[in-house]
Amino acid sequence: MGLVTPFGIGIQRYWDSVIAGKSAISRIRHFDPSGLPCQVAGYLPDGELYGPDGNLDAEPRFTYFALVAARMASKDVRWLDHVSLERAGVFMGTSGERISLGDFARVAYETRGENGEVSSKEFARRWRETIKADTISRFLPQYAAARVVREFGILGPVTTFNTACTSSAHAIGEAMRAVRRGDVDLAVAGGTECIVSHVGLHIFCPLGVLSKRNEPPEKASRPFDLERDGFVLSEGAGMLILEDLESAKERGVPIMAELAGYGTSCDAYRITDEAPDGRGAVLAMRRALEDAAVVPDDIDYVNAHGTSTPMNDRVETVAIKTVFGKRAYQIPVSSVKSMLGHSISAAGAIELITCVLALRDQILPPTINCEFPDPDCDLDYVPNHARPARLRVALSNSFGFGGHNDCLVVTRFEG
Repeated sequence: MGLVTPFGIGIQRYWDSVIAGKSAISRIRHFDPSGLPCQVAGYLPDGELYGPDGNLDAEPRFTYFALVAARMASKDVRWLDHVSLERAGVFMGTSGERISLGDFARVAYETRGENGEVSSKEFARRWRETIKADTISRFLPQYAAARVVREFGILGPVTTFNTACTSSAHAIGEAMRAVRRGDVDLAVAGGTECIVSHVGLHIFCPLGVLSKRNEPPEKASRPFDLERDGFVLSEGAGMLILEDLESAKERGVPIMAELAGYGTSCDAYRITDEAPDGRGAVLAMRRALEDAAVVPDDIDYVNAHGTSTPMNDRVETVAIKTVFGKRAYQIPVSSVKSMLGHSISAAGAIELITCVLALRDQILPPTINCEFPDPDCDLDYVPNHARPARLRVALSNSFGFGGHNDCLVVTRFEG
């Protein structure tokens, strides 16, 4: 596994921070957010970039994240010398990266006519001179997966998933299916996101889904809390190496966990809202449990989508109750978005890795900022502090704009 989060680069650094209940949310400082209702985010400090991987500094930020995480995930499994490159694949969840509005604005300003209107012909000419074709192509969503392919020389199937907040969970689930079907022997799977920008904020602020709690920043993301008012944008990447059990055993590589089940659905109730009864989430969770050949009583922990919006947290709570019945009140449910914010395309991968670490260390990550109980959110959200627990099976939920729902079941490997 490999991680890049606002806490920095690396698995243990992330995990130590999460278990300590720290927040990675801070005031936006890499551009001026003045005038925006949301002025906080989860952002990887620039000092963290281009260290040992300085040869990647020419890559777009979202691709840099993906490559660093993929290199980290590959480091300990020695697969390059033992797996046919024709039998390896890449499954990437991402929305790509949006070229700075500054480039567009500058060229538009410089190509105005006497009447103040932009000349399309002159704009096109100056744009071609200013922005190289390969620069534009490197910001397309599929570039990150292609760059990982080039990094390792992979020759098998390569797919990019752009299904909003479920993108990386979707990618991991489909990668698991590809391994099961025998399409590939090994999959590099996960997601990457770089959305904390002028463009990203201007996309989400008008939707009214971002928190306006700018002071103090670390209190802005508060899933399941009565005073939650929206999510906080974040960035990062999570990548995993998926492989058939017998192949991994034969090569003697460390096995972190078993990815046991995947369930997907799309209810498309509204672009930004789930159906109030959580029907799509319910279907995806039930399909994941069925695929993993487990029953609701087997689940020891649910890593919630838990975005901190009033609608999502209420509906997810309803959906969990529908799937688990009375036992829902006995299952710990937590959201690391309370500490990280919402990394959109990368969230599912980061949260699946969180589940694997919880199973490894037998500890539940907390939901911080749970200060004011919400009568509509009345489950055990592991409030404010991590706690030890006996964990064998975990469910990771991802729900996204457009009605996408993707859930993954992961079990502790006992072999």
